[in-house]
Amino acid sequence: MPPKKIPIRTCVVCREKAGKRALVRIVRTEHGIMVDPGGKMNGRGAYLCERPECWERAMNTDVLAKALKTTLTSEDRERLSARQRQAAP
Repeated sequence: MPPKKIPIRTCVVCREKAGKRALVRIVRTEHGIMVDPGGKMNGRGAYLCERPECWERAMNTDVLAKALKTTLTSEDRERLSARQRQAAP
């Protein structure tokens, strides 16, 4: 039996490639920008690695907004910042 193919995704900030499960999917839905822990939500998605620098740059620049083809509201930024604080050791 051949080995299972692992999907490769790219962090929108640092452009580092990794397996789909190693990155965090951010998705644009009708309810705003959300973190997609399962990677299965409907909507346009973008991936971020776990490095704090990437999350900071995604919040403070328009890199994530361009990838999702939308504008980030203050609620979206707060929701993503809360997720980043949870993940920080």
